[in-house]
Amino acid sequence: MSDNHMCLFYFSLARCFQVVLLFYSPLQVLTVCIVNFGVHVENQTGVRDGLSRKHHRVYQLYSRTSGKHIQVLGKKITAMGEDGDKYAQLVVEADTFGSQVRIRGKETNYYLCMNRKGKLMGKKDSSVNGGCIFIEIMLENNYTAWMSARYVGWYIGFTKRGRPRRGPNTLPNQRDVHFMKRFPPGEQPDLQPCSFTTVSKRSKRVQQTSTAPPPLQ
Repeated sequence: MSDNHMCLFYFSLARCFQVVLLFYSPLQVLTVCIVNFGVHVENQTGVRDGLSRKHHRVYQLYSRTSGKHIQVLGKKITAMGEDGDKYAQLVVEADTFGSQVRIRGKETNYYLCMNRKGKLMGKKDSSVNGGCIFIEIMLENNYTAWMSARYVGWYIGFTKRGRPRRGPNTLPNQRDVHFMKRFPPGEQPDLQPCSFTTVSKRSKRVQQTSTAPPPLQ
């Protein structure tokens, strides 16, 4: 085979190879990207769900009627806790998106729950039934009400003496079911101070004069 024929053969082979790459490489790259991107999204979604869905914060729940805070003493629940009382420090756990939460005593690790008769009590395990899940409702008067997710229309409520009210005897407009979330002493979130700079007309004129270019000689 002559040199001209050899060159023509290699030239044709190279052109065929370029055509193959032109048609198949984008498909292959696209397939790899789809697979890797799907795995990436799945992994990242799992990480985000594990981090963003769990939100635990310590509060004191101030009762509008008793003037004290809810206490989880174990199985017994009252609303006679003083500000800073260790039994009045409650962990509000939000494990899913939305306003459904569980309320756990930080000191006793008992959950505030409501049984089928509407009685408030403390339970060690909140997964026994849905009576330990409550819906947080923000009221127009800036107070918060906690309605049972299982027994709709039944609220956490207390008398003036700090005794629990039964769920069937509660209404959302009653003072007995109104609470205010307060941070325990020493656990207030850090607030970054804001600084403001006031610029007067005189300072603007001075600034413009100082930044003006020097006159031509």
